Amino acid sequence: MRDKRPVDELSIEELERILAIRKREERMQKLKRMERAGRIVGTTEAAAPPVSSASVAPVTAPLVTAPAASAPLLVERSLSPHFEDEVDAPAGRSEQSRFWKTFLNQTLFLVEAAAVIGLVFLGYQMLTATNTLQQETASVQTLADEQRRANLPTLAPTPQIQLNQVVLPGGHRFTATGEIEFNYDEVPEALRYLVGPQMLQISARPPATIETALELNIPKLNLDQTIVQGTDLEALKLGIGQLLNGVNPGDLSGNVVLAGHNDVYSEPFRYLDTLAEGDEFFIRTQTQIFTYRVTETLIVDPNDVHVMNARDGATVTLISCYPYRVNSQRYIVYADRVT
Repeated sequence: MRDKRPVDELSIEELERILAIRKREERMQKLKRMERAGRIVGTTEAAAPPVSSASVAPVTAPLVTAPAASAPLLVERSLSPHFEDEVDAPAGRSEQSRFWKTFLNQTLFLVEAAAVIGLVFLGYQMLTATNTLQQETASVQTLADEQRRANLPTLAPTPQIQLNQVVLPGGHRFTATGEIEFNYDEVPEALRYLVGPQMLQISARPPATIETALELNIPKLNLDQTIVQGTDLEALKLGIGQLLNGVNPGDLSGNVVLAGHNDVYSEPFRYLDTLAEGDEFFIRTQTQIFTYRVTETLIVDPNDVHVMNARDGATVTLISCYPYRVNSQRYIVYADRVT
């Protein structure tokens, strides 16, 4: 009786069996068409007659002279293919085929996985080798650059001047924003190109010794302040600076030059112009206090650097900008050491 159940009620096994039957019917129809066309001899459906050992005559001739009656049997055997999807296919053969298929698929998967891992490893090795090569190349280039630089000829030094050779210390001006800067206008125009930022400050201050001037005391100005070595911009920001000309207060001769601002940075020399001839002040070192007496005061231009030259005996020169808040000139106080 024909099974009239719908497809969705059939089990997977039943559907597979129906599909196998359909395929077998299509093959049989194809074989029949080929038989009618004379392309094959006999059909796979023809049942071979049973053959017993008693009915078979002994073979005394070679295989090529065998009776023609045995040809259909050979043809039937050679034309009886076996298919994995046949309904009556042996269960062992199907299971064996699935095993080998599964084994082959797993083997191929492992091969592909190994190939991917190998490619990733090769890519990592190539990246590492590239980075190592770049580092080695950079190192070689750096070494080569250092060697080339070592072989470069030394350039002739740019002519330099010392500011105290062309302008008196303490010069400054106010910008539009109220900031304080070095007054380049005080430097002779022909020499301004030689005055760079490196000349406006000292790189290192000499260490103090027992002979170094440490403190200035001017009773008339009510001034008692420590002394900084140097008369550059940074030194005068700290207070009173001493010109680095190698002269100390205890020397038998030489001119100790001290400079300070009169209108900025605590204005230590604000009233320096009130000193008069005969006024005394003191400079202290680590071992002694020296007394000086004012001998002369004068007003000079900023480039009158001769006032810092040595005079007879042991002397001091005090310098400040002048007039107050104008700073177009310098106020100079000469003094001689008396004790």
